[in-house]
Amino acid sequence: MSLTSKLLTSTLIATCVLSASTVPDSKALLKYVKRAVVKNPQVTVKGVNLIETKTHKDLPGWSILLTTMDLSYQGKEIHAPETIFVKDGLMTGHLVNQRTGNDYRDEIKPTVPDSMYQASHLLFGNKNAKHKILVFSDPQCPFCQEVVPAIFKAAKAHPETLSVYYYHLPLLRIHPVSGILTRVMHIAQEQGKLDVVEKIYSLKIDPRETNMKKVLAAVKKHTGFSVSEAEVNAAKVKNAIKADELAASKLMVNGTPTVYIDGQWDKMRNGYKKLIK
Repeated sequence: MSLTSKLLTSTLIATCVLSASTVPDSKALLKYVKRAVVKNPQVTVKGVNLIETKTHKDLPGWSILLTTMDLSYQGKEIHAPETIFVKDGLMTGHLVNQRTGNDYRDEIKPTVPDSMYQASHLLFGNKNAKHKILVFSDPQCPFCQEVVPAIFKAAKAHPETLSVYYYHLPLLRIHPVSGILTRVMHIAQEQGKLDVVEKIYSLKIDPRETNMKKVLAAVKKHTGFSVSEAEVNAAKVKNAIKADELAASKLMVNGTPTVYIDGQWDKMRNGYKKLIK
């Protein structure tokens, strides 16, 4: 269970009175979150930011608000995603399809803003490629190891069709070693050694290893890339990873791999295959 899930409780039938067909303002959103979402008295709700308003073909008349909540818990600042459905004066965090059992909050994510397609995040493919793929990933995530290298390979083989923009999202509670590996990957990418980024996905290492010397030695042996502890611990490198994590929170990303194609969430992570047939 994530820290966020420990702090919050969403109710299926939580409602708040609004004028019909009106998207709530910031005050109404804050009131709703405090009453219906955040149940832990130790958590302070500082604000609610509306990222995007969407609709869904299965939910006529409903506005879907994609938001992030600015929270404070035991001295820590947390930016937690929250989806809110609004219709006819009602607000709720869950709408479940009775036939399939699917919760629509798990079906919808924000659109990727153009500002995230930065040259510094471009790994493979041409920047003017017909389709842009954006990936949030952790190299020690088993699902990432299965999915992400295949996306890299496709972009390298079809650079005019696919470009891959990469953001780090180390899942430190599951594999702490990724805290070091993602910084090594960032340094390698800055140096143009993209093959190192790719090779780290096949690195065999204890996911709970945190000894810097051991991790860097393993990276060098596996990839041939040598980097110092001072480089890995540099403030600018740590800040770059934090910036990627913040970008993930703004897009309501909470797991890896999360893949977008042309700005839209690719839930199955294989939509790129249709683009290179």
